[in-house]
Amino acid sequence: MRARKRFGQHFLEAAWARKVVDAIAPSDEDTFLEIGPGRGALTRPLASRAGRVVAVELDRDLAADLDAEHLGGLTVVPGDFLEANVDALGLPPGTRVAGNLPYNVSSPILIRLLELAAVPGRFRDATVMLQKEVADRVLAGPGGRDYGPLAIFVAVAAKPSRLLTLPPGAFRPMPEVTSAVVRLDFTAIRPASLPATFGPLVRGIFTMRRKVLANAMAPVAAAANRDTAAVLEAAGVDGRRRPETLAVDELVRVAEVLEQPD
Repeated sequence: MRARKRFGQHFLEAAWARKVVDAIAPSDEDTFLEIGPGRGALTRPLASRAGRVVAVELDRDLAADLDAEHLGGLTVVPGDFLEANVDALGLPPGTRVAGNLPYNVSSPILIRLLELAAVPGRFRDATVMLQKEVADRVLAGPGGRDYGPLAIFVAVAAKPSRLLTLPPGAFRPMPEVTSAVVRLDFTAIRPASLPATFGPLVRGIFTMRRKVLANAMAPVAAAANRDTAAVLEAAGVDGRRRPETLAVDELVRVAEVLEQPD
C-alpha cells in the first residue's frame, strides 16, 4: 500500500523500528497507546514484548489490514487521535504512549497528548518520532531561537529527552528531513495547577517574540483588564526582557499575578 500524502505518511523501516522499540524498552506488564501505527512496523515488536497495545489509526485501510493480522494483545481503533475518546479505550493508569507522528500534524498531536496527560497518573511516558526541527522545539530551553510555546507546554507536564536520531533513509518514502525520537517522562514532573491565564499568556507573548515583554504582553493584560507594568512589577519580572528569555517558573508567576483581581 502506497503512502498517502494527505495523512503525512512515512513508514518506518523494520530495522529502525527494532532500534526504536529497544529504546522504548517495553515489558510484558506495560499497556501501550500507539498513535498512528501505519503498516505496523512498531506495532508488531511492541505487541510481542508488551502486555497490551491499543493502536489508533486514521487510515481505515491500514487499520483494517493491521486488525486482520490478529496480533496477540493488540486492539486496533480506527479514527483520528485528535478526536478520539481516550477514556473509552479502557487504558489503565500508567499507560505508555508510542508513535511515529505524521509530520503535518505532529504539533497538534503533542498538544493533545499533553492535555490528556494533565490527568494525574494517566500516562507514564510517551516516546514519539518527530521531524528533527519539531524535536528541537520540544527540547529547547530559555534563550534559544527554538524556545517557544511547545517547549514551555511540554516543560510544565513532562521531562523531555532525545533518544535517537533517524536519517531520512529510515523511512519509506524517504522524507526530506532528519527525524528524532523523543521521550516525554510524565512521572518526572509533579503536575501543577496552572492559572487559566497561563496558556493565553504564553501564546500571546510569543506571537510578538521580537518585542520586549512589556509590549508583547500588553494585549493579554488588556484582555484581563490589568495594567502590564503593574503585573510585571508584582511578578518581579523585568518588562525590558524578550519573551524567549523567560523560564517556565517566571511565566507561571506572571500568569498567577495576571489572574488576580486588580
